[in-house]
Amino acid sequence: MFKFIEHTGVVVPLNISNIDTDAIIPKQFLKKVNKIGFGKYLFHDWRFLDKNQLKINPNFILNKSTYKNASILLTRENFGCGSSREHAVWSLLDYGFKVIIASSFSDIFYSNSFNNKLLLIVLENEDIDYLFDLVNTKIGLSFNVSLIHKKITVDNLDIPFQIDDFQRLCLVNNWDNNDLTMKIDHKIKLYEKNIFSFLLKREKFTS
Repeated sequence: MFKFIEHTGVVVPLNISNIDTDAIIPKQFLKKVNKIGFGKYLFHDWRFLDKNQLKINPNFILNKSTYKNASILLTRENFGCGSSREHAVWSLLDYGFKVIIASSFSDIFYSNSFNNKLLLIVLENEDIDYLFDLVNTKIGLSFNVSLIHKKITVDNLDIPFQIDDFQRLCLVNNWDNNDLTMKIDHKIKLYEKNIFSFLLKREKFTS
């Protein structure tokens, strides 16, 4: 069971604003409903020069050998905007990304990411600018992300970030919606017992 305590990984800089979900994974790849196998379609129209994935775009950064095993994505504001599709999160996770850092995310994408245990980190624009300058200077640089201490460490510098305490607790403990439901299972059963009893009494009274 994966518990997100901290993660160290190579950072790939994608210096583009307003990347929408159709760019993350085009609509023609949304036919499956499980979460596996979507990584090969991530940024499809940018990674490939043809629809059959036979011609790799040598200029797109994810196709550079330096970033082959990158697990942290650094990007710009409003990442994940556009139509709501959970497949966008699935494709990022299946590709191997564990953390995305940006100055803002769309609300729906943020919610979908949390539900699928993809950590999104929001930083101020000046911090984003600094990190882009750093990773563009030191190609293949790695960041350490500590969820416990809410900080990114790079080049002996700590950059703090904020995250909702409840979300952090869920990620650290690997809790999903099912786990949270089971934690109040006794309350659900008590409610069902009470409402069932009430309905029986009501039916008896009205019959």
